[in-house]
Amino acid sequence: MWVKASTMYACRYPTLEETMNAFYQHHKNSIGFHYRCFDRLLLNAAIQPFQQPERVMGFFWGYRQLYPVSRQVLRDIATQYHNWVQYCSHKSGAPILDAPEEQKREHFVTPYFRGVQSDQIVAILKAREPARILVSIGKRASEQGHLEYKKRWVDQYNFYIQDRAWGRMFVRICPYFPFPARVYLNQHYWLAQRLEEHGIGFLPCANAFLRSKDPDKLQQLADSLQPQDITRCAQK
Repeated sequence: MWVKASTMYACRYPTLEETMNAFYQHHKNSIGFHYRCFDRLLLNAAIQPFQQPERVMGFFWGYRQLYPVSRQVLRDIATQYHNWVQYCSHKSGAPILDAPEEQKREHFVTPYFRGVQSDQIVAILKAREPARILVSIGKRASEQGHLEYKKRWVDQYNFYIQDRAWGRMFVRICPYFPFPARVYLNQHYWLAQRLEEHGIGFLPCANAFLRSKDPDKLQQLADSLQPQDITRCAQK
């Protein structure tokens, strides 16, 4: 029996940098100026000891003298957090809003950022989103069951903040144990803050800059971003 071997060709897709360079070369005569900076930065936050069920049980016994860690215990903790968000909303004056289904969230919250002070919570969006949470598996809500991590759709809170250094940002926190969180930053907003500090005029458009009075300085400021600028904001 004869077997005919087919010829194999390796196919490599262009990288994003190659694609952008090709775009720039083709349209450069129509581009007033170009710059490079990061766009959206997503930082996932977690309490490391709480990523192991056995260490969670040790925490509850060692620090809270609680046993069993039942469904009711975990439910009560989530209820306390929901109540705290209500208190936070009342104290800061930031409304709790249901996240829109059709409109983009960043556009939906834009009116709440007008005329706000630095380091101020401007709005809290409540949305049902997937999260990895700890559940107690048992026959009754008050009995000890073994603890497992499960992916569940739960109500989470997105705190939209006008940060002093980063401008518009938000922090999403899940009220269910072990409280996974996400910090959203955008260097375009950070760069806009730096341009204003240096008195450099610019024209923003959505998530970009259309014009700048000093493009070279804009690029210099964009390149000045350091890892500690990111971690400093996230830790705060």
